[in-house]
Amino acid sequence: MHNTAHSPASEALPSAAPMALAGVRILDLSRVLAGPWCTQTLADLGADVIKVERPGKGDDTRRWGPPYLKDEAGADTSEAAYYLGANRNKRSIAIDIATPEGQVLIRRLAAGVDVLVENFKVGDLARYGLDAQSLQAANPALIVCSITGFGQSGPYKDRAGYDYAIQGMGGLMSVTGERDDLPGGGPQKVGVAVADLFTGMYATVAILAALRHRDATGQGQVIDMALLDTQVAMLANLGANYLCTGVTPSRMGNAHQNIVPYQVFEAAEGHLILAVGNDQQFSKFCHIAGHPEWAEDARFASNAERVRHRELLVPLLAGVIKNRPRDAWLAALEAAHVPCGAINNLAQTFADPQVQAREMCATVPHPFNPELRLVASPIKLSATPVSYRRAPPTLGQHSQELLQEAGLNEAEIASLLQAGIVA
Repeated sequence: MHNTAHSPASEALPSAAPMALAGVRILDLSRVLAGPWCTQTLADLGADVIKVERPGKGDDTRRWGPPYLKDEAGADTSEAAYYLGANRNKRSIAIDIATPEGQVLIRRLAAGVDVLVENFKVGDLARYGLDAQSLQAANPALIVCSITGFGQSGPYKDRAGYDYAIQGMGGLMSVTGERDDLPGGGPQKVGVAVADLFTGMYATVAILAALRHRDATGQGQVIDMALLDTQVAMLANLGANYLCTGVTPSRMGNAHQNIVPYQVFEAAEGHLILAVGNDQQFSKFCHIAGHPEWAEDARFASNAERVRHRELLVPLLAGVIKNRPRDAWLAALEAAHVPCGAINNLAQTFADPQVQAREMCATVPHPFNPELRLVASPIKLSATPVSYRRAPPTLGQHSQELLQEAGLNEAEIASLLQAGIVA
């Protein structure tokens, strides 16, 4: 339902500093995570993002709860936390694009933007005359970024793609989780939707590159982003390991394929991560552990030998580490500049003084709650910092103002609202 409230919480907050993408307009026809993650990043950098949603339903993630945002009285609202995490700094308009009138509106909006982002199935927008070729005929400078599970070509192009399935198909689950020969071994997904998130970030990079090209030539282009492509790319060193050797990497639990010791160890009071990255750091660890001879042992003196002899070395390290409290280890290792860390839950993470010093929690006023807390952007720019100008919009919150900006008069807007084409 269209939100006609105009409380201070629903208005854009001023941004004191100049913004890197000020003046860039983006029409966002995406939903769920990969596309919205991309457009939220661009919006944080100053772009004006127009989020197009289905009347009455909106982005699927609005209903992906609990948990939901609570109002000032502590009652659940209609906004799921999942949706809130990927849609700040945007304006929402609800348009039924299945109708001819809705399609006309999309074309009208697309004629006045720099970028269109969509994650419809391959060919779906062409049925409405809203495909890249049709839109670029009216706006040759338009950049169209299409995000799908498998891309616009290939034998799987017509399949729906979901992060979980992509993590499996793209090899990530074959290298994530405990070793198969240990209790709890077997395929394991990553705790967050990394295929979606990485695709959103790669799409952001691609759009910025396309904007640079557009500014130089005046020409738009089409960006074809696929979750499976991204998942394969983000195998990184493990993908390189396979391509160089033909040997398929296996699950290693909390250990590292190429570095030893680089894993979780149990201490007397909790667990810690020991992340030794070179031979000098290993020597420092050995002295702290009271076993300097390990650093001189030919089987352990270099990383290559430690990898070859991990089955011998790791039990020795585990036997020593479990005899001291975790915090004692962390203090000694950090003082010696040996990489290490605690394993925090999210409450501990957001309470961490470093996380707080880096302002990784942002508070923005929302129409339902004046102190909505969101995970902040990690991008730190000295001259054009990100800003949090708008809370994630309620469904159709900006429909009327966006139609007015598109040049429609009050009678035309009223007719669209009454017909349910816009909400």
